[in-house]
Amino acid sequence: MAVDIATFRQTMALFPGAVTLITTGSGDLRRGITATAVCSVTDSPPTLLVCVNRKTGTCAQILATGRFSVQLLTEEQADLAMAFAGAGGLTGLAKFDDASWGEGPTGLPQHLDALASISCKVASSTENGSHQVFFGQIEHVTAKEGEALIYAKSRFHRLAAVV
Repeated sequence: MAVDIATFRQTMALFPGAVTLITTGSGDLRRGITATAVCSVTDSPPTLLVCVNRKTGTCAQILATGRFSVQLLTEEQADLAMAFAGAGGLTGLAKFDDASWGEGPTGLPQHLDALASISCKVASSTENGSHQVFFGQIEHVTAKEGEALIYAKSRFHRLAAVV
């Protein structure tokens, strides 16, 4: 029995996810998207899985360079998440106009205010439907204290402690 797209999307909206930016490239070839399809795979070697729509310039650039970084956004960075999702019409390099962008030690884009920035080298990838699934071996991590921005039920949320 097949599940229709509307039911699938409605059900997946119930799953809360950390809001990230998947970024890649350098200089004028920097690209990035907002994503919640990011998860840890293994700690030996430390590896992440990210899913990227194959129609995006971000996917094309990851395929070309074999590298990507993940920026875990803080609860104050909903506007940045929306910009990288294409709100306001920003595309390509224009998404990186914010002065808070730098270059990490591996040469990949790093948002200086992100809760964490994780640089990866593609270990393997596969196509699945409309997306490319990348397994990235982690090469460098920068992390700080704070709370992550969460996306669920089609909107952003902040974590609240349960007492």
